[in-house]
Amino acid sequence: MNFITVAELALWRQAGFAFKLLDVRRAQARVADGSDIEGGTWLDPAQWLDWKDQVQELSPKGAPVVVYCAHGHEISQGLTAALRAMDIDARHLEGGMSAWKAAQQPTVAVPARAARS
Repeated sequence: MNFITVAELALWRQAGFAFKLLDVRRAQARVADGSDIEGGTWLDPAQWLDWKDQVQELSPKGAPVVVYCAHGHEISQGLTAALRAMDIDARHLEGGMSAWKAAQQPTVAVPARAARS
């Protein structure tokens, strides 16, 4: 399975399941939205060739990686496919941040330093 639903991710979080959450929204979209999913690490999708090899180091050993973008389309799906080709257990969040917020799941504010960048 190459995707995870909002409901599944919410259950993973509630159960304390080990995984790594990667926010790959474009910087402008992230700042304009003003919110993050708590625990996520923002990585610039335009720079993915620079960070792709560090993804396994970012996540707990053997834990899956959940990738999300604004709407769960091209960016997160493409990066998920690239990570899976590297033998990383990656999946994208179906519907992205917009689905997460539509389901009224908790968010945190984008750090002020990101908004100033």
